[in-house]
Amino acid sequence: MIFSAQERSASQRPSVFPEARPPLFYILDRCQPLTLEDANQRESVSSGSAAEVWGNTQLIFFFLDLLIRVINRIAPRNHTVITEFILLGLTDDPELQPIIFSLFMMMYLITVLGNLLIVLVVISDSHLHTPMYFFLSHLSFTDICVSSSTIPKMLLNIHTQNPTITFTGCLNQIFFVLFFCAFENFLLAAMAYDRYVAICYPLRYTVIMNPCFCGLLILLSLLISIMLSLLHSLMILHLSFCTHLEIPQFFCELAQLLKIACSSTLINNTLIYFFASILGGVPLLGIIFSYTQIVSSVLRIPSSSGKYKVFSTCGSHLSVVSLFYGTGVGVYISSLFTQSSRKMAVASVMYIVVPQMMNPFIYSLRNKDIKVSLRKLLVRKTFM
Repeated sequence: MIFSAQERSASQRPSVFPEARPPLFYILDRCQPLTLEDANQRESVSSGSAAEVWGNTQLIFFFLDLLIRVINRIAPRNHTVITEFILLGLTDDPELQPIIFSLFMMMYLITVLGNLLIVLVVISDSHLHTPMYFFLSHLSFTDICVSSSTIPKMLLNIHTQNPTITFTGCLNQIFFVLFFCAFENFLLAAMAYDRYVAICYPLRYTVIMNPCFCGLLILLSLLISIMLSLLHSLMILHLSFCTHLEIPQFFCELAQLLKIACSSTLINNTLIYFFASILGGVPLLGIIFSYTQIVSSVLRIPSSSGKYKVFSTCGSHLSVVSLFYGTGVGVYISSLFTQSSRKMAVASVMYIVVPQMMNPFIYSLRNKDIKVSLRKLLVRKTFM
């Protein structure tokens, strides 16, 4: 039964989202209260999940308001007026600056155009209006935002030969980098859960992964990411900085900024490790659990061709997950064995630039539905 559900082509698969507009515009419409007749047709698992997510959303709003109130009551400690920081970048060699500028410009253009193309393909093809590609379009948009938070400022500094960044600009960079990275972390977990439901419960897939539930997952992930990023950003306002204002990075990284602070950063570091272990570990455990159940279900399929077809639907997501968490863990491990700030700056490129650039290639080369829809889109634009 699992094999037959996965064997359907993209054109035969029913679209969960309406065809007239992109899926994103239907979240609020589909989340309106159900009539009694509609409610009786929905299974209890769907309504229970939606109610639970909505309750958690209201709880997040409460804690976010409480967090802002608590931080506002803390007396500011930053008595020194700080106007700007100096970003040391990847190298001091002036001969390498044009090469670095050209390399990162090319990587940024590939990232933006590749991910934007995936977003346009998902929006334009009604056969891709399913939860899997709904999350994928948000992942691609998030990758664009992560790269846009760091690379343009780096290119501007190289072009103008002015490696400074304002204090406000540094806070903004920290907020947006943390926000989009945390949001991408939750998106990968949501995509793993989507594959788990599609493979292990194919007959109930459209009921469980309904548009309202998918929209609430996105909303909950956004609220948690905002709360996390806002907390770390506001806590920086209560630090004191001395005369040493050089950041050995090509962007304002939170860990490097804490190292140049003169006041105690115990609370900041405690919050970093706490939220990294909770908000990073829980989605990762969810991904591991989902794929454990997927492997267990696939192994029950008797034919090898059936196993291959089911695993092929998860190949792209597994590659993206491995790249996202692998580069992050690799950079963390390398920081334990090296004291060179320059080497750490180069290593940070592996998790803040490379995964966002590689994701469009992974999904366009390994995903048959994306390749077919992309070919249709290009043919349509060619003959217009």
